[in-house]
Amino acid sequence: MWLYAILGLIVGLVIGFFASRYFFKKQLQKNPPINEKMIRAMYMEMGRKPSEAQIKRIMASVKSQYK
Repeated sequence: MWLYAILGLIVGLVIGFFASRYFFKKQLQKNPPINEKMIRAMYMEMGRKPSEAQIKRIMASVKSQYK
């Protein structure tokens, strides 16, 4: 009886871990923590005007880390 309870708990924890990881990654892809407007603001704070190519390159590298 106790064996089934422990086994069920372990299986539930494993399934819960992978499910939460999947949903977290999916949410990050929909709503990235940084967007183009934020990148422009960071460049302006440093005293530089970013080109579109630089912004696209940074966004691509950010998106590639969440796949």
